Amino acid sequence: MTLDGKIAASSGHASWVSSKVSRHRVFELRGRSDAIIVGGNTVRRDDPQLTARHGGGHVPARIVLSRTLDFPEERKLWNVFDAYTIVATQRGACKDMQKKLASKGVEVVEFDFLNPKDVMEYCYDRGYLSLLWECGGSLSAPAIKSGVIHKLFAFVAPKIIGGENAPSPVGELGNVEMTQAIDLIDVSYEQIGPDILVSGYIKPIPDLSPVIPSVDETSALDPTISPYETNIIFFYKTWDEYGVFSNFSPHPVQMPDENGDYIMWPSVEHYYQAHKFIPADAPLAGEFVQQIKIAKSPEEAARLGRKLQRQHPEMVREDWDTVKIDVMYSALKCKFSTYSNLKSLLCSTAGCILVEASPHDLFWGGGREGEGLNYLGRLLMKLRSEIMENTSTPV
Repeated sequence: MTLDGKIAASSGHASWVSSKVSRHRVFELRGRSDAIIVGGNTVRRDDPQLTARHGGGHVPARIVLSRTLDFPEERKLWNVFDAYTIVATQRGACKDMQKKLASKGVEVVEFDFLNPKDVMEYCYDRGYLSLLWECGGSLSAPAIKSGVIHKLFAFVAPKIIGGENAPSPVGELGNVEMTQAIDLIDVSYEQIGPDILVSGYIKPIPDLSPVIPSVDETSALDPTISPYETNIIFFYKTWDEYGVFSNFSPHPVQMPDENGDYIMWPSVEHYYQAHKFIPADAPLAGEFVQQIKIAKSPEEAARLGRKLQRQHPEMVREDWDTVKIDVMYSALKCKFSTYSNLKSLLCSTAGCILVEASPHDLFWGGGREGEGLNYLGRLLMKLRSEIMENTSTPV
């Protein structure tokens, strides 16, 4: 990256940020890796070859992550004579492109929900133990967030490109204050030609993943669903066909407070945003809770909650990162148990993968390329499994 933290100009042009000496070091890193991982954006914009080019005998595999398979028919990675290429995608994605890739010798692997953690487990099963992620910020962020990145190499070039919209190495991690920054340990510094290489290990990040029904569990609950023909249901805006699955849907929920008294919240999002400041030990935090509670819409509650979180991080409960998934799940559970029509609609999706299709929220949503963690979709699938298990009766 440049000295001002950019990996390309605003136009996307990136040849070259670092020096030839630094690029040769990257070839060496590739040569010591079992596989190299990139995202769909890198393939479309840069058309990389991703070979080691070091003259050695080892040739790492090349792995592309893409939910949509929105690719040109001709890319350098489709030439499997240089190196083996695997494309990991969402189950059911663009069958036409899958056939074209297969005809070129590219292996296409479908996942029920494409995410860095499952890809890493798949690579482990195949014997790939050392993986080099050479991706852009939209994929590196969820990879770091999910805890699959152990060591980081940052090549910093002594140049400035500027550009408000120029891409950076790491996308949105959801951090709002500097105390949430991820520290590196065992850091080393090395001059590589005119560049500086900073390397170090990322401190372990706790796994906050909820328990999600597996394919086997889903099939046991709904035997009519084939794990090889799983449908994907996307939802985002509340006016979509499945928009009521959103935490922004205007369905009031009655939830107990810390004293056990039940309080009516205008929506799941109202409840979620307010609980950033609950328990409200300080008077100011109590004011924030009331402001969010009376917000005229879920969207206004979200804007207000995020704004107050940015402006007053000291008011946010210390364990928020740990409990926010449970807070959301408890409100969703109340919502679907209160409204029988919503519960019926959720159960009607049995065997389908639910994806919150927000292109911006990479924690609760799936992102543009499947790089998001999709926690909202995961929680809904978990809730659906619990509801069906509790309502099923033996024959």
